[in-house]
Amino acid sequence: MAWTLFFLALLNYCSGANSQPTVTQTGSQSVSLGQTAKLACSASSGGSWGYFHWYQQKPGQAPRFVWYGSSDRGEGIPDRFTGSESGNTGSLTISNTQAEDEAVYFCGAWEVTGGSKYVFGGGTQLNVLGQPTVPPTVNVFPPSPEELKSSDKATLVCLIDGFYPGVVQVTWQADGTPISSGVETTTPTKLNDKYAASSYLSMKKSDWESYEAVICKVTHEGKTVEKVVRRLDCA
Repeated sequence: MAWTLFFLALLNYCSGANSQPTVTQTGSQSVSLGQTAKLACSASSGGSWGYFHWYQQKPGQAPRFVWYGSSDRGEGIPDRFTGSESGNTGSLTISNTQAEDEAVYFCGAWEVTGGSKYVFGGGTQLNVLGQPTVPPTVNVFPPSPEELKSSDKATLVCLIDGFYPGVVQVTWQADGTPISSGVETTTPTKLNDKYAASSYLSMKKSDWESYEAVICKVTHEGKTVEKVVRRLDCA
């Protein structure tokens, strides 16, 4: 928690009017599963730099301290992570990359010329390629009794969970006929190295009452999973 508060305070400070000196990072970098990734951090010339820090941030999580200087590894960080620094350049090396290493890595450093300033780079998104394909778990839910009683609408929900890579195609059918109107599908979000998404089908209550079965079809890596809701089973 202390490192998180420290990071946020510094980031807030360094985003103010004093934008110089600067720390530069590559926006994104990709590495194959099991290979070595080397992330670079370059501070602007003309100053005296030191004390490079690295932080890891995954979606929906607070930044995690990874490395400091040339020998200080964060608590719980695997020894696959090592850092180094020389002059105005710092680097973080990750050997035998794993799926859980995919994250944004922020570099920060002290500029000690003319008064100490702590400056952060914009972060490098590390993508770990070649992870095993994991098919989605799909569940579809009928309109809630409360919705059917209180309105003339009916909303079906299709939950898609635990898949990798993070691209799916969702389609709906009612009694064998494709439906595109009233469909809203979220962009997949990453959680614990896999992805999740949801799709919603909104229709008139009278339409729902006229159908026998509605299908949510999810295609992932060329394979399709179908889940069916039968209206009479919900009565």
